[in-house]
Order: sequence, then C-alpha cells, then structure tokens
Amino acid sequence: MTTQVFIDGGVGTTGIEIADRLAGRPELSLIRLDEKDRKDARARRDALNAADVVILCLPDDAAREAVALIDNDRTCVIDASTAHRVADGWTYGFPELEPGHREKLAASRFVANPGCWPTGFLALVRPLTLAGLLPADWPVTVSGASGYSGGGKAMIAEYEGANGAPTALRAYGLGLAHKHVPEMTRYSGLAHAPLFAPAVANAYRGMLVEVPLQLRAMPGSPTLADVHAALASAYAGSPIVSVAALADSDAMGKIDLEQVGATDRLQLFVFGNAAAGQARLVAALDNLGKGAAGAAVQNLNILAGLPETAGLRL
Repeated sequence: MTTQVFIDGGVGTTGIEIADRLAGRPELSLIRLDEKDRKDARARRDALNAADVVILCLPDDAAREAVALIDNDRTCVIDASTAHRVADGWTYGFPELEPGHREKLAASRFVANPGCWPTGFLALVRPLTLAGLLPADWPVTVSGASGYSGGGKAMIAEYEGANGAPTALRAYGLGLAHKHVPEMTRYSGLAHAPLFAPAVANAYRGMLVEVPLQLRAMPGSPTLADVHAALASAYAGSPIVSVAALADSDAMGKIDLEQVGATDRLQLFVFGNAAAGQARLVAALDNLGKGAAGAAVQNLNILAGLPETAGLRL
C-alpha cells in the first residue's frame, strides 16, 4: 500500500531536504501543488486532507492554521515548526528519547518534530536523568554552534549575500528565553530550564551541542565511565545514534562542526578530565539532518510502519 505524503512548505530549506530523502521510494507518493496553488487555502486544504501523512515546514502560526484545515480523523501530521513541541495532544518526535517512546510515536497521529538544539541536548541529558546520575534540580548549561542554514532563508541570504558573510561566529539568544528552552526542559527530566548559550557559525550546515558537567560536585560524584556507560546503554544497537568509546574521545583532541557531515546520524562524545572531575559532553549532528529533515523522515517511517531508516543518509 502506498502512503500519500504532502509537504506543506516544501519549497523551504527543510522541505527540500525532506523531499530529497523521499525521492525514489515506491512505497511513498508525494502530493505536490503547482506554484500558483501553494498559498491557495482551498488547494492546500484538499492536499492536507488527501494525505496519509502531512509534514509541515512552516512558520509557527502557519503550521497552526494548516492543522486547522484538516477536517478528517485519519491524516497524521508531523510538524517541523516550534508550534506544537510542548502542546497537549502532540507526541514529541524524538524516538530515542526514552524506553517506550518509539512505540508511543508509532501510535500517534500528531507528532512534533524536535528542534535541532534540543535533539543534541536531550540525547546527552535524558539518559543521565533516567539513570539518576544527573539530579532533576541540577543547574545545567548547554552551548555550541550551528550552521547558518538553521536560520532559514533569511539567514542563508544574509550569509551568502553579495557583501559576504557578516561574521565568523555570532552568539544569540542572549536574553535566555530562546524558543527551544521549553522543550529542552520538558523532555529532559530537569526541574529547571537549562542555561542555553547558542551561537551560529559561518558554515552552511553542521552542529555541535555541548553540556559541561562538574562531576566532582554532583551527588555521588559520578565518573566519566559512569556517564559514558549510561549513554552507551541508552543507544545500544541504534543505527542512527552512536556513542564514541571513551578512549576514542580522549584521543581525538578536537572535534569539528561538520563531524557527521551531511548525514542523518547523531554522534555523542564524553570528553573530560578524570582527575579534575570534569566532563564535556558533546553531540555532533547535521542541523538539517537529524536536526530537521532526517528526523521528519524517521518519524514518517515510524508512523507509516516502514523501516525506520528508509531514505535516511547514514
């Protein structure tokens, strides 16, 4: 049976990446609108209701409007915007979040695709709160850098304009009220919002997300090996998320923004100084891959009962 898929907002950066991953898959049929119909409410309503699965690559308000246009009880929705990530009735689209979450996703109709930053953050933190290594009330900081494609068409134009890139590295979210913080807090198991210090780099794609921990000050003084074991256990056997061995991490000495390339993989590292009782946990991903389009396709596969990694770039 062929699954009918409609990407609303398919001409944007994430939508194009998703369509590329769906190309050549006979088990899927992509519903497309002519250019003249892309903003026509009636044409969009027809496409939204004809699809088995809709993927929304829209601004938040437009995503809410699209959901309101669906008037049947069967179309599944994957929303890549921020609109529904902590909304009641929506399942968070990070299959690896915790035991049983993949099964919850498979039975859901409304799925909120995670943000790119929360994907890296939750991959590092959620296994530690589940294992009891990281207390719920611990003050957690998350930082890192992302490629400028994460800012959409406007930021891409800014960095690739005639005048050249405006800067090599730009810190943002300085008011500490970034739109990703609610989902980071809700799904991490933390009682308080993490201090989120993001930056954008002069690179089209790629991402490093870092969570530093003062292990010696934490209850029980967990070791680097304890932290690594919790992560390795959480993602054992995953074809998408891998945890580098402690010895490999120690030998690296450095890690680049483009660590995983233009793939849908998520790679985790535990760096640190055992004598000092300090750790630097790092997640490497492609902000357009597992951070956006790859995650949407993974969720589509789960909803449609297809092999989870079909179409992914691994």
